[in-house]
Amino acid sequence: MDRRRLTELVADETARHRARNPGSEQRFSEARHLLTGVPMTWMTKWSGGFPLSLATARGARVTDVDGHEYVDFALGDTGAMAGHSPAPVVDAVHRRIAELGGLTTMLPSDDAEWVASELSRRFGMASWSFALTATDANRWVLRLARLVTGRPKVLVFSYCYHGSVDETFAVTGPDGRTRARPGSVGPAVDPSLTTVAVEFNDLEGVAHALAAGDVACVLTEPALTNIGIVTPEPGFHDGLRQLCDETGTLLVIDETHTVSAGPGGCTAAWGLRPDVVTLGKAIAGGIPIGAFGLSAEMADRVLSRVRHEGADIVDVGGVGGTLAGNALCMAAARATLEHVLNDEAFRRMEALCTHLDERTRAILEAADLPWSSSRVGARAEIRFVAPAPTTGTASAQAEDAELDAWLHLSMSNRGVLITPFHNMVLMCPATTEADVALHGEVLEAAVATLVD
Repeated sequence: MDRRRLTELVADETARHRARNPGSEQRFSEARHLLTGVPMTWMTKWSGGFPLSLATARGARVTDVDGHEYVDFALGDTGAMAGHSPAPVVDAVHRRIAELGGLTTMLPSDDAEWVASELSRRFGMASWSFALTATDANRWVLRLARLVTGRPKVLVFSYCYHGSVDETFAVTGPDGRTRARPGSVGPAVDPSLTTVAVEFNDLEGVAHALAAGDVACVLTEPALTNIGIVTPEPGFHDGLRQLCDETGTLLVIDETHTVSAGPGGCTAAWGLRPDVVTLGKAIAGGIPIGAFGLSAEMADRVLSRVRHEGADIVDVGGVGGTLAGNALCMAAARATLEHVLNDEAFRRMEALCTHLDERTRAILEAADLPWSSSRVGARAEIRFVAPAPTTGTASAQAEDAELDAWLHLSMSNRGVLITPFHNMVLMCPATTEADVALHGEVLEAAVATLVD
């Protein structure tokens, strides 16, 4: 690849971004009371020097303050996987607010048991509890894992992502030892004291780590997602389950992103057998939520510690928060699961993403680019390396900030949004075949310009 040509293309696309979005640039430059100019610092990850400023969003479309409409494949990095403001969720939220009232009361609502029952049907976990984010769900599950096993550590995979849980910002260093992930801000303790980091797909490394007998649980996504999609090799999950069984280690599956695989995420689609499942983002149609589900055996072990050892899971030692499980979240989750992200919607979303992924692969092959595309259900992603990475470290090493900027701006300047953190695209129930076709057309034209 001609890097000078790439630099010129990025400059051209950046200039185009600035020229067509004066309203967004003005709002960003005048946001003097927002740290880094945005309400949440991740929003500065959008390429071009400033993010687009939102005006409206409906279904699979967003419109910025300059009046440009985009096909949205970012979908709030999975938070809007149900689409923007789906009608059943809007109706349920309106009814909860305007007719029933009581958005947060520290009292259970009827919707809560319905949602828990539906999640049990989908994921096979017997008991559920709710949070406001997947971060909280994962954080609380780690406490429960330490409670029932009496072990201090957690095993995670290098470059995993489980929210802002301190124990998970750890990677395997060049010497094979666990260290803080580069860029980690103010860790409470050295992560090697709490965590063992292993490379994804490395069962031998997992076996060695678990042999020490001090790991309470393995916390993993079924496929890594926030470092680009890294899919499991054949036999990896069966081997992981077997190693956990042999060493008395709990297995926690984080489906926050991989719920894209189907109604029951990869847990159902791939026949996984976790002790705990954690969820977030997508299941309430854009209303903040997190959840964790426990197997019947895991729930019994937790409650046994409560009965016989006085473990406090209610008050000061509780795994909850004042707003967790509130009536508004439960109403939104019920509407999302019952009417939006149902079996039929997932079948259609996966079919669309399969088509998009196939078109992407064909474009890369025709251009003779040594890149790859991977897919998990309704979610797909390009990596700037081929074959596709099999570990988080390899995927991290494939990152290219200049290529990212070129790809993101080439797409957004022509009406297509992809996730700003990497190159993920996601389908929602409102995504159309025409949207997928537009993605292919824009990608093909951009690639042709790059390799010309």
